[in-house]
Amino acid sequence: MSAALRRAAFAGSWYPRSAAAIVEEVDGYLAAASPGAVKGRLIGLVSPHAGLHYSGPVAAYGYSLLRGLSGVTVVLVGPSHRAAFEGVAVHASGAWETPLGVAPIDEALAQALLAADATLFDDPGRHRDEHSLEMQMPFLQRAVAGLRIVPMLMGTQAREEVEALAAALARVLPGRAALLVASSDLSHYQAATVASRLDAEVVGDVRRMDPDALMQRLETRDNVACGGGPLVAVMKAARALGADRSMVLRYADSGDVGGDKAQVVGYMSAVFAASA
Repeated sequence: MSAALRRAAFAGSWYPRSAAAIVEEVDGYLAAASPGAVKGRLIGLVSPHAGLHYSGPVAAYGYSLLRGLSGVTVVLVGPSHRAAFEGVAVHASGAWETPLGVAPIDEALAQALLAADATLFDDPGRHRDEHSLEMQMPFLQRAVAGLRIVPMLMGTQAREEVEALAAALARVLPGRAALLVASSDLSHYQAATVASRLDAEVVGDVRRMDPDALMQRLETRDNVACGGGPLVAVMKAARALGADRSMVLRYADSGDVGGDKAQVVGYMSAVFAASA
C-alpha cells in the first residue's frame, strides 16, 4: 500500500486538541508518577487507553520511565474496538500525526514483521477510527526523542493470532532498538469492589509473567481485558527477547478520577525488563 498519514481522530474529545494543553496535562501526569527504579533493560510496557483524564495518571507510571529515551522504535500492539477482522493489521508506511507533531512509521521494521508471518497484513484503514493506539501517542511524543512507531491492531485476539504475533515479534526484534507497548484496559463497568477482585487476577498473571494463565483466563471468562490478546502477545514476545522480570507499577480504576465507583473501568501500568 502507498504511504499514508494517519491524522488524529480523538484530539479534542479523548484528549486535548491543542499542543499546549496536551503538554500541560501529559507533563503533569509524568511529573506526578512515581514508578520507582526498574533495573535492567526495558523491553516492554503495558498501558491503558481510556480518555486521558481517566487513564493518563496510570499510563504515566510506565511512560515516565521513557523520558530521555531517543532513537528507538515503539511497536504498538492494541485491540480493534470498531473494526472486525481476522489477523493483525499493521500500518506499515507513512506517519501518524497528532497536535504534538508527526511520528514516522519505521517502514523497514514494519516490512520485516509483515514478512515474518502471514497473519500480519498491511492495512492503514483499520487504524483510522481506533483509539487504543492513538491514546499512547501523547505520552510517547513527550517522552521519546526522534520517535518512530509500528502500529499494530489485533482483530479476533484468538490464541492462534496471539501466538503468530508473538513469534513474529520474537523473530524480528532481536538486535533492533525497539520497545513493545501493549495497549489494554482491564474489566469494564463493574462495581469497583468487583473490578478490583477480578482485575487482581490479571495483575497477578502479569506480575508473574504468566501469559499462558492469562490466555486461558481470556478464553474462559468474559470482561477480562479488552486488550488481553495484545497483552499476552507482548508478554510472550518480551520473554523471548530476554525479559525475566515484570513490575506492575500502578493499578487504579476510572472511579478514582471520576468519583463514580458503581461502574468502573480498570487500568494497569506494567513493565517487562531483562536483567542482562
